[in-house]
Amino acid sequence: MSRLDASELAIRLGREAEAVCRHYLSSGHRAGRYWLVGDVRNNPGRSMFVRLTGSESGKGAAGKWSDASTGEHGDLLDVIRETLGLADFRDVAEEARRFLALPHPQPEKTRTPTGSTSSMAFGSPEASRRLFAMAQPISGTLAEIYLHGRAITSLSGTAALRYHPRCYYRPDAHSPTEIRPALVAAVTDLAGNQTGVHRTWLAPDGSGKAPVETPRRAMGDLLGHAVRFGAADEVLAAGEGIETVLSPRQVLPRMPMLAALSAAHLAALLFPPSLRRLYVIKDRDPAGDGARDSLVARAASLGIEAISLTPREGDFNDDLRRFGVDSLITGLKDQLHPEDVRRFLEG
Repeated sequence: MSRLDASELAIRLGREAEAVCRHYLSSGHRAGRYWLVGDVRNNPGRSMFVRLTGSESGKGAAGKWSDASTGEHGDLLDVIRETLGLADFRDVAEEARRFLALPHPQPEKTRTPTGSTSSMAFGSPEASRRLFAMAQPISGTLAEIYLHGRAITSLSGTAALRYHPRCYYRPDAHSPTEIRPALVAAVTDLAGNQTGVHRTWLAPDGSGKAPVETPRRAMGDLLGHAVRFGAADEVLAAGEGIETVLSPRQVLPRMPMLAALSAAHLAALLFPPSLRRLYVIKDRDPAGDGARDSLVARAASLGIEAISLTPREGDFNDDLRRFGVDSLITGLKDQLHPEDVRRFLEG
């Protein structure tokens, strides 16, 4: 990514400085024109302050921060990098784009293939709704083949997933647009209104993800929302990735679940007002531990019982594929509340 791209992302984050701080620096609080927090890694305290207002660039720009204790300083891209433990700047930039729901560079106007998405205003909730409407049910498609290859074979209650055979993919602003098949997932709010969409581009035979640098991308209004499987009431399970969430759902098909699409978005999840028990589907990923801890703490502060579901391997899809359904049932039975074992696993 060029320096100009980084500068533009920092400016756009600065325009939403308070929202960025509430999302990634949740241990802090607002004090006048600043956000106060312990440090750039979101520890409690008052040593670090972030400007919430100011010019777009320069010394007093919104989003600029300093830590009086360590002398560290930077911008909101540094905040994203440190709070999520990201090493590669591409990952930092992708997370910033996800947070801002920025559109990927729009393809130049060309002849529009049938069923394509080139004419959409990429990044807007309306564009995401139109893309999802153009997709088809996954039964009998490459999307189903792809999920079956991940040992996800029970797909009841997955109306949030569809298949698009000719979904646009553009590697970067300087590359031509490609047309590839994709698994398309609707992102919705608590009321069920679609606010965004997630795409997983697939290999031509459905045997895996497409051989591209970023086979997964989201667009639209994502913050606080998710890809939902079932309507949440008193009990809900929440995780990051779609396949990670669909894996325990193979043995808990009646338990409402959702995929927040990233650790940061999982931390910002909005809770249904009736929720009293939240299962957090964990990945063994140190970069996401802070975000999940933040979600658990926020749930507890609202009187919601929060229980972590921990896989044996890297994530629950790894467990499902390596050890099978029976092992997954045994592992989950030991972690669920007894009431939910009777209701969702044995009922």
